Amino acid sequence: MPVKIRLQRHGKKGKPFYWVVAADARAKRDGKFLEKLGTYNPNTNPATIDLNVDASVKWLQNGAQPTDTARNILSYKGVMLKNHLAGGVRKGALTEEQAEAKFQAWLEEKEGKITAKKDGLAQAKADQKAATLAAEKEVNEKRAAAAADAKAAAEAEAAGEAATEETTDEAEA
Repeated sequence: MPVKIRLQRHGKKGKPFYWVVAADARAKRDGKFLEKLGTYNPNTNPATIDLNVDASVKWLQNGAQPTDTARNILSYKGVMLKNHLAGGVRKGALTEEQAEAKFQAWLEEKEGKITAKKDGLAQAKADQKAATLAAEKEVNEKRAAAAADAKAAAEAEAAGEAATEETTDEAEA
């Protein structure tokens, strides 16, 4: 039975949410599967991926073939690297401890990149919010200045009319 590691679509229209599953290649896309390996949510930025790394490596070692998108997700989470390191351990090129140390170093580096991206996105959002607030304050100040100018002009006009009426009243008297 040929096994594929692929995505199974869930979620509502326009808001996809995927399960990463090991399934028989002949089964329907959203049909029967052998094991759920994790989830993938592309709606968040960065995309949220929750994956059982050890189970995924086990399926890869047993001959499961990932689809292109599933391969990208597995690579992003380090499953392909761990599988590669396990092959090196089997061939005797590495010890188990060396392989685990390399994998942990890679995970820490990857986590640093993800954290940097999240911080950058949060900073960009805060900068945009500050710029929007400053623009709103500027517009409000202009609006208040225009209202004050209009009020002063109206008072000057009213005072001018009152002065004109007084002079005409004095002239008539």
